Amino acid sequence: MVRINKYLSQCNLGSRRYVETLIQSGKISVNGETCFDYSRQVNPDTDSVFFQSKKLKPSGEKFYIMLNKPVNYLVTAKDDFGRKTVFTLIPEFDAHMFPIGRLDLRSEGLLLLSNDGDFSNEIIHPRFKLPKIYKVKVKGYLTKQQITPLREGILIDNKKTLPAAVYVKKRSAGSTTLRITIHEGRKRQIRRMIKAVDSEVLSLKRLQIGNLKLGKLPLGRWRFLTGKEIQKLRSYSKGKS
Repeated sequence: MVRINKYLSQCNLGSRRYVETLIQSGKISVNGETCFDYSRQVNPDTDSVFFQSKKLKPSGEKFYIMLNKPVNYLVTAKDDFGRKTVFTLIPEFDAHMFPIGRLDLRSEGLLLLSNDGDFSNEIIHPRFKLPKIYKVKVKGYLTKQQITPLREGILIDNKKTLPAAVYVKKRSAGSTTLRITIHEGRKRQIRRMIKAVDSEVLSLKRLQIGNLKLGKLPLGRWRFLTGKEIQKLRSYSKGKS
Protein backbone atom coordinates (compact mmCIF):
# COMPACT_ATOMS: atom_id res chain seq x y z
CA MET A 1 0.00 0.00 0.00
CA VAL A 2 1.19 3.51 -0.86
CA ARG A 3 0.04 6.87 0.50
CA ILE A 4 -1.97 8.69 -2.20
CA ASN A 5 0.26 11.79 -2.43
CA LYS A 6 3.37 9.64 -2.85
CA TYR A 7 1.64 7.51 -5.50
CA LEU A 8 0.61 10.61 -7.47
CA SER A 9 4.16 11.96 -7.42
CA GLN A 10 5.40 8.56 -8.65
CA CYS A 11 2.98 9.00 -11.55
CA ASN A 12 4.84 12.22 -12.50
CA LEU A 13 1.97 14.49 -11.54
CA GLY A 14 4.25 16.78 -9.52
CA SER A 15 5.83 17.09 -6.10
CA ARG A 16 3.95 15.74 -3.08
CA ARG A 17 3.11 19.27 -1.97
CA TYR A 18 1.70 20.10 -5.42
CA VAL A 19 -0.39 16.93 -5.74
CA GLU A 20 -1.93 17.68 -2.35
CA THR A 21 -3.44 20.81 -3.93
CA LEU A 22 -4.94 18.59 -6.64
CA ILE A 23 -6.44 16.32 -3.98
CA GLN A 24 -7.80 19.33 -2.08
CA SER A 25 -9.47 20.68 -5.23
CA GLY A 26 -11.22 17.36 -5.92
CA LYS A 27 -9.32 16.49 -9.11
CA ILE A 28 -8.25 13.02 -7.95
CA SER A 29 -10.51 9.97 -7.75
CA VAL A 30 -9.87 6.44 -6.50
CA ASN A 31 -12.05 3.61 -7.79
CA GLY A 32 -14.64 6.08 -9.04
CA GLU A 33 -14.87 8.15 -5.84
CA THR A 34 -13.38 11.64 -5.42
CA CYS A 35 -10.54 11.56 -2.91
CA PHE A 36 -9.96 14.47 -0.50
CA ASP A 37 -7.85 12.52 2.01
CA TYR A 38 -4.07 13.09 1.81
CA SER A 39 -3.45 10.01 3.96
CA ARG A 40 -5.51 7.65 1.78
CA GLN A 41 -3.63 4.41 1.08
CA VAL A 42 -3.87 2.90 -2.40
CA ASN A 43 -2.82 -0.43 -3.82
CA PRO A 44 -1.04 0.18 -7.15
CA ASP A 45 -1.98 -3.31 -8.35
CA THR A 46 -5.71 -3.24 -7.65
CA ASP A 47 -6.85 0.40 -7.22
CA SER A 48 -7.72 2.68 -10.16
CA VAL A 49 -6.51 6.24 -9.62
CA PHE A 50 -7.61 9.02 -11.99
CA PHE A 51 -6.67 12.65 -12.54
CA GLN A 52 -9.42 14.49 -14.45
CA SER A 53 -10.64 11.24 -16.06
CA LYS A 54 -7.10 10.12 -17.02
CA LYS A 55 -5.95 6.90 -15.39
CA LEU A 56 -2.58 7.21 -13.71
CA LYS A 57 0.25 4.75 -13.45
CA PRO A 58 3.82 5.13 -12.20
CA SER A 59 6.38 5.95 -14.86
CA GLY A 60 9.59 4.00 -15.23
CA GLU A 61 12.13 6.39 -16.74
CA LYS A 62 13.12 9.48 -14.78
CA PHE A 63 14.47 12.71 -16.26
CA TYR A 64 16.46 15.39 -14.45
CA ILE A 65 17.51 18.57 -16.22
CA MET A 66 18.85 22.01 -15.38
CA LEU A 67 17.97 25.11 -17.39
CA ASN A 68 19.53 28.56 -17.41
CA LYS A 69 16.25 30.46 -17.46
CA PRO A 70 16.21 33.85 -19.22
CA VAL A 71 14.06 36.76 -18.04
CA ASN A 72 10.54 37.10 -19.53
CA TYR A 73 9.88 33.35 -19.45
CA LEU A 74 7.16 32.00 -17.18
CA VAL A 75 7.84 28.93 -15.05
CA THR A 76 4.63 27.17 -16.08
CA ALA A 77 3.49 24.67 -18.70
CA LYS A 78 1.20 27.11 -20.52
CA ASP A 79 -0.04 30.66 -20.27
CA ASP A 80 -3.54 31.88 -21.15
CA PHE A 81 -2.09 35.16 -22.45
CA GLY A 82 0.35 33.54 -24.86
CA ARG A 83 3.50 34.57 -23.02
CA LYS A 84 6.69 32.51 -23.37
CA THR A 85 7.23 29.65 -20.92
CA VAL A 86 10.34 27.68 -19.97
CA PHE A 87 8.84 24.60 -21.63
CA THR A 88 9.47 26.16 -25.04
CA LEU A 89 13.20 25.95 -24.23
CA ILE A 90 13.33 22.20 -23.57
CA PRO A 91 12.41 19.14 -25.70
CA GLU A 92 9.07 17.37 -25.40
CA PHE A 93 9.78 14.46 -23.11
CA ASP A 94 7.59 11.37 -23.03
CA ALA A 95 6.77 12.20 -19.42
CA HIS A 96 5.08 14.90 -17.36
CA MET A 97 7.96 17.27 -16.64
CA PHE A 98 7.48 19.94 -13.99
CA PRO A 99 9.64 22.73 -12.54
CA ILE A 100 11.19 22.28 -9.11
CA GLY A 101 10.80 25.55 -7.25
CA ARG A 102 10.13 29.03 -8.56
CA LEU A 103 11.74 31.81 -10.55
CA ASP A 104 9.46 34.69 -11.42
CA LEU A 105 9.05 36.26 -14.85
CA ARG A 106 11.78 38.88 -14.34
CA SER A 107 14.32 36.50 -12.76
CA GLU A 108 16.88 34.30 -14.46
CA GLY A 109 19.32 31.51 -13.68
CA LEU A 110 19.32 27.95 -12.41
CA LEU A 111 16.02 26.10 -12.70
CA LEU A 112 15.56 22.36 -12.22
CA LEU A 113 12.90 20.31 -14.01
CA SER A 114 12.07 16.64 -13.58
CA ASN A 115 9.32 14.03 -13.68
CA ASP A 116 10.45 12.60 -10.32
CA GLY A 117 8.11 13.82 -7.58
CA ASP A 118 10.17 12.34 -4.75
CA PHE A 119 13.29 14.13 -6.01
CA SER A 120 11.33 17.38 -6.24
CA ASN A 121 10.12 16.97 -2.67
CA GLU A 122 13.70 16.52 -1.44
CA ILE A 123 14.73 19.78 -3.11
CA ILE A 124 11.85 22.10 -2.19
CA HIS A 125 10.41 20.81 1.09
CA PRO A 126 11.08 23.36 3.88
CA ARG A 127 12.43 20.75 6.30
CA PHE A 128 15.45 20.08 4.06
CA LYS A 129 16.48 23.77 4.11
CA LEU A 130 18.56 23.53 0.93
CA PRO A 131 20.49 26.78 0.41
CA LYS A 132 19.74 28.75 -2.74
CA ILE A 133 22.30 31.34 -3.81
CA TYR A 134 21.42 34.44 -5.84
CA LYS A 135 23.20 37.40 -7.39
CA VAL A 136 20.94 40.37 -6.77
CA LYS A 137 21.38 43.93 -8.01
CA VAL A 138 19.26 46.44 -6.10
CA LYS A 139 18.49 50.11 -6.48
CA GLY A 140 20.54 52.61 -4.54
CA TYR A 141 23.39 52.44 -2.03
CA LEU A 142 22.32 49.88 0.58
CA THR A 143 23.47 50.83 4.06
CA LYS A 144 24.41 48.58 6.97
CA GLN A 145 21.09 49.49 8.60
CA GLN A 146 19.28 48.08 5.56
CA ILE A 147 21.42 44.94 5.18
CA THR A 148 21.23 43.84 8.83
CA PRO A 149 17.45 43.08 8.75
CA LEU A 150 17.96 41.01 5.59
CA ARG A 151 20.44 38.86 7.50
CA GLU A 152 18.32 38.57 10.63
CA GLY A 153 14.95 37.98 8.97
CA ILE A 154 12.15 40.05 7.42
CA LEU A 155 8.48 39.80 8.34
CA ILE A 156 6.51 38.64 5.27
CA ASP A 157 2.82 37.72 5.60
CA ASN A 158 3.15 37.79 9.39
CA LYS A 159 5.95 35.23 9.31
CA LYS A 160 9.63 36.04 9.67
CA THR A 161 12.01 34.75 7.02
CA LEU A 162 14.87 32.52 8.08
CA PRO A 163 18.25 34.27 8.54
CA ALA A 164 19.95 34.89 5.19
CA ALA A 165 23.62 35.18 4.29
CA VAL A 166 24.05 38.57 2.59
CA TYR A 167 27.37 39.78 1.16
CA VAL A 168 28.01 43.07 -0.62
CA LYS A 169 29.83 42.39 -3.90
CA LYS A 170 29.71 45.90 -5.36
CA ARG A 171 28.28 49.21 -4.22
CA SER A 172 27.81 52.62 -5.83
CA ALA A 173 25.52 55.60 -5.50
CA GLY A 174 23.07 54.14 -8.01
CA SER A 175 23.04 50.45 -7.13
CA THR A 176 24.30 47.69 -4.86
CA THR A 177 25.12 44.14 -5.97
CA LEU A 178 24.54 41.45 -3.34
CA ARG A 179 25.13 37.73 -3.02
CA ILE A 180 22.20 36.34 -1.03
CA THR A 181 21.74 32.82 0.32
CA ILE A 182 18.27 31.80 1.53
CA HIS A 183 16.94 28.46 2.79
CA GLU A 184 13.29 28.87 1.84
CA GLY A 185 11.27 29.13 -1.34
CA ARG A 186 8.52 31.59 -0.46
CA LYS A 187 6.84 33.39 -3.34
CA ARG A 188 8.90 36.37 -4.58
CA GLN A 189 10.81 36.15 -1.30
CA ILE A 190 13.94 38.11 -2.19
CA ARG A 191 12.03 40.87 -3.99
CA ARG A 192 9.77 41.28 -0.97
CA MET A 193 12.72 41.26 1.43
CA ILE A 194 14.44 44.01 -0.56
CA LYS A 195 11.23 46.04 -0.75
CA ALA A 196 10.90 45.78 3.04
CA VAL A 197 14.20 47.67 3.46
CA ASP A 198 13.07 50.44 1.09
CA SER A 199 14.88 49.33 -2.04
CA GLU A 200 14.01 47.57 -5.28
CA VAL A 201 15.44 44.60 -7.18
CA LEU A 202 16.88 45.60 -10.55
CA SER A 203 18.07 42.10 -11.53
CA LEU A 204 18.02 38.69 -9.90
CA LYS A 205 19.88 35.54 -10.93
CA ARG A 206 19.94 32.17 -9.17
CA LEU A 207 23.45 30.71 -9.19
CA GLN A 208 23.21 27.59 -7.06
CA ILE A 209 20.85 25.11 -5.36
CA GLY A 210 22.40 23.01 -2.60
CA ASN A 211 25.76 21.94 -4.03
CA LEU A 212 24.61 22.22 -7.67
CA LYS A 213 26.00 25.27 -9.50
CA LEU A 214 24.74 26.87 -12.71
CA GLY A 215 28.32 27.12 -13.92
CA LYS A 216 28.88 28.11 -17.54
CA LEU A 217 25.59 26.81 -18.97
CA PRO A 218 24.60 29.41 -21.59
CA LEU A 219 21.48 31.51 -21.08
CA GLY A 220 18.40 29.74 -22.46
CA ARG A 221 20.15 26.36 -22.72
CA TRP A 222 19.56 23.16 -20.79
CA ARG A 223 21.37 19.92 -19.99
CA PHE A 224 20.75 16.65 -18.17
CA LEU A 225 22.02 16.32 -14.62
CA THR A 226 24.64 13.62 -14.24
CA GLY A 227 24.00 10.65 -11.96
CA LYS A 228 26.69 11.99 -9.65
CA GLU A 229 25.00 15.41 -9.44
CA ILE A 230 21.63 13.81 -8.63
CA GLN A 231 23.15 11.65 -5.93
CA LYS A 232 25.07 14.59 -4.43
CA LEU A 233 21.91 16.71 -4.30
CA ARG A 234 19.99 13.93 -2.58
CA SER A 235 22.80 13.31 -0.11
CA TYR A 236 23.07 17.04 0.58
CA SER A 237 19.34 17.39 1.27
CA LYS A 238 19.34 14.42 3.63
CA GLY A 239 22.30 15.88 5.46
CA LYS A 240 20.38 19.14 5.89
CA SER A 241 17.07 17.64 7.04
